[in-house]
Amino acid sequence: MSLYREIDRAEWARTAAGIEQPLTEAEVVQLRGLGDRLDLAEVREVYVPLSRLLSLRASAIKRLGAEENAFLGEPDTTTPFVIGVAGSVAVGKSTIARLLRELVSRWPGTPRVELVTTDGFLYPNAELERRGLMDRKGFPESYDRRALVEFLTAVKSGEPEVRAPYYSHMRYDIVPDAHTTVRRPDVVIVEGLNVLQPPPAPHEIAVSELFDVSIYVDADPAHIQQWYTERFLALRESAFSNPTSFFKVFADISDAEAVERAGYYWNEINLPNLVENVLPTKHRASLVLRKGLSHAVESVLLRKL
Repeated sequence: MSLYREIDRAEWARTAAGIEQPLTEAEVVQLRGLGDRLDLAEVREVYVPLSRLLSLRASAIKRLGAEENAFLGEPDTTTPFVIGVAGSVAVGKSTIARLLRELVSRWPGTPRVELVTTDGFLYPNAELERRGLMDRKGFPESYDRRALVEFLTAVKSGEPEVRAPYYSHMRYDIVPDAHTTVRRPDVVIVEGLNVLQPPPAPHEIAVSELFDVSIYVDADPAHIQQWYTERFLALRESAFSNPTSFFKVFADISDAEAVERAGYYWNEINLPNLVENVLPTKHRASLVLRKGLSHAVESVLLRKL
């Protein structure tokens, strides 16, 4: 017995038969992250069906909320539908979150979709240094979990405007006085490594309790390590070469040195975090996307209702 339906790619793709491709090739290229191999076929066969399913669930929750308010004799105050996207570093979850934002916003009933990453809830580098956590950036203890829960609670409570801190990947730090503002959208997508973590204590709320649906992006750790290394090499010619980049010291190292450095970061930081904290949360997801070596989704696990 399993809590999930396992659906192979061909069967999953058939659920979108007859639906028009909503994105152009140029739009897909703009959404694709460094190292990802997203193409029109992947969008059509995997993510159009996924976005349609999410849209159906959002509409169903909205109807249920309206019916419940009518039952209570109260005005309709349906709050945003919240989607969580979790998975390892370099597995492609940021690209998936951006893609879903575009696709879900094109379905009737959910035109306003916002994307928030949990990077904004990392403690600033100065605070991480003070706590001795700079080498554990990305581990659960490096995030201001309480601030993230308060943010999502305000969103789910229907606050007219909620602000999240802004994180710069170029600076590798929180940007003071910069924010991402969410103003009562139809859907909020929350993307991050640890969004499916259980609460640290029994009396505390888990971030995932504030999600209406959650997605885990899964792949073999050996494949993810290869993607991580390829991305690290590619970053030397893009972000790392920017004089303002935190990682500018890596811009001119050789390929061999870059592979060695990427291997160190993967084996000492990212793999332990994946094994200890991220991967054990997979079973908490509503839906699991299983990727193969080519970065393409090969099957989908959908939790039974």
